[in-house]
Amino acid sequence: MPEPTGAARPTPERIVVVGYGPVGARFVDEILPLVEAGLADLTVVGAEGEHAYNRVLLADYAVGRTDRDTLDLTDGSRARAAGARILTGTAVVAVNRTIRTVSLGDGSTLPYDRLVLATGARANVPTLDGVKRVRRGLMKPGAAAATLDSAEAPLPSGISALRDLADAATVLAAVQAGQRIVVLGAGVLGMEIALAAAAAGAQVCVVYHGEIPMNRNLDRGAGSVLTRSARRAGVTMVNHARAESVLFHHDDAGVERFEALICADGKQISGDLLLLSCGVGARTELAHLAGLPVSTGVLVDESLQSWADAAIHAIGDCAHVAARPVDADLGAAWNGARMAPAGGPSGLIGPGWRQADSLAARFSAEITAGMTTAGTTTVDWGAAPAVAESAPVLAAGPGASVVMLKAEGIDVVAAGDTAADPFDVDDSAHAHGCAAGDPAPLAVAQWADPEHGRYVKMVTRGGILTGFVCVGMPRTGAELTLLFERGSELPADRSVLLRFDGPDYDPETAGDAFAPESTVCWCNGVTVEAIAASAAAGNVTVACIGAATRAGTGCGGCKGRIGEVLERAAAQSVP
Repeated sequence: MPEPTGAARPTPERIVVVGYGPVGARFVDEILPLVEAGLADLTVVGAEGEHAYNRVLLADYAVGRTDRDTLDLTDGSRARAAGARILTGTAVVAVNRTIRTVSLGDGSTLPYDRLVLATGARANVPTLDGVKRVRRGLMKPGAAAATLDSAEAPLPSGISALRDLADAATVLAAVQAGQRIVVLGAGVLGMEIALAAAAAGAQVCVVYHGEIPMNRNLDRGAGSVLTRSARRAGVTMVNHARAESVLFHHDDAGVERFEALICADGKQISGDLLLLSCGVGARTELAHLAGLPVSTGVLVDESLQSWADAAIHAIGDCAHVAARPVDADLGAAWNGARMAPAGGPSGLIGPGWRQADSLAARFSAEITAGMTTAGTTTVDWGAAPAVAESAPVLAAGPGASVVMLKAEGIDVVAAGDTAADPFDVDDSAHAHGCAAGDPAPLAVAQWADPEHGRYVKMVTRGGILTGFVCVGMPRTGAELTLLFERGSELPADRSVLLRFDGPDYDPETAGDAFAPESTVCWCNGVTVEAIAASAAAGNVTVACIGAATRAGTGCGGCKGRIGEVLERAAAQSVP
């Protein structure tokens, strides 16, 4: 709509985004229409010298399974054309809340009306004798962006994590040389890189403290089956091993390099590269220094707004989403939140992207409404804007998300709480019924075939699937994922679900998997209906679907399902 004659152009809202990783870049993409309309002035500050790339696919790149270009999420050209400023290789060292500016490492400052923290997370460095740990807390970030994680205490030669392109290049060199790689930690990422590196020809050993790998996601049965499958794939699995120190040697150039990992029981595990896969921690130093409430991440409410400052927001792996305290004692609530993990960062890219989408939509609605009502003035952010009571908690708490292990020949998917044991469940509730108000009865069905690497466990309450784990049965896992997503009731005879991976399986009988509302891409929330519509518009390859809908551009684990949907759509279009 054209502006009235003589009307002054509205003052753009100044938005500063700290962090240019996958989540920060997603927010930028979604807010660009506001920038292009002249309603927002956008500045993005990223510590890495590279434009945003997909960290989820770093393991694939680190073993030579994909090339560098496939990781790119953006080159920033559209944002710059719209007038946004993108500062890469630049560190933010302070947030000055009183005057609403951020200080950069070069001494300059940027003013803001709204500040979005998308600083992500860094790899945890465990306590090992011989490896210097950085104590952070209220430590001021260094002015040099290159030392954002190391803080002048870089890891010794031969020891690496897998959080950025430089780390991936280190792993790739070791894989290509067929070196011995010791992976410390057996979480999802540790197992993925171990299996991928072994498949690429490296000698790989996984060392972990617990009894089973992926112990946050799998029960003992599933973990045991995964261990067997990994060993068959050529990965040495060493459990109940508490790493204590690192042994070094001097190479021909006189450089001290990793030689072996020493465990508490005396085990000495030799290798050429020690790859740390011990989880991640949110980058919260800026929030700490600015006096913002912080728990496992920057504490924000359901609208992703800081508990203490209405002008500051956080998204992605640096955000801890929890309800804002109702009472006036923020300090007590803050201290309580430090002890409560619920709502903390999930470590998954899907929830981060959904947070970016939600916050960008909220900004757009508020700024557009503010410009309409305020004319030439900006929105007053002195007080927190009202948030609808139905605003969702945009975080995936423990067990709330579907976790998938991406590995050739080894399919693992888990969701919800699977701690219950089938022989510990009290059958009295089934025999006598439940009193009004009592929880529905819990039931557990379990099936195992360790010899062939197969295992399924289903946990239901009142017949509704509340948790499951599935190893070595990809079609059954896909069906259970759909049922879990919908909160569906399982058939009375649970064994019928096993038929999906049987020799007589007929895809035509699994029509429910192709229901229009079924989610195909969990990272981006893309349904069968959206993919079919995109295919009807001429996007008939997985790559084209990704470009049009973003499906398959996250972890990549759904590309096979996208292909199945496309094949079905093509078959149905034939007269």
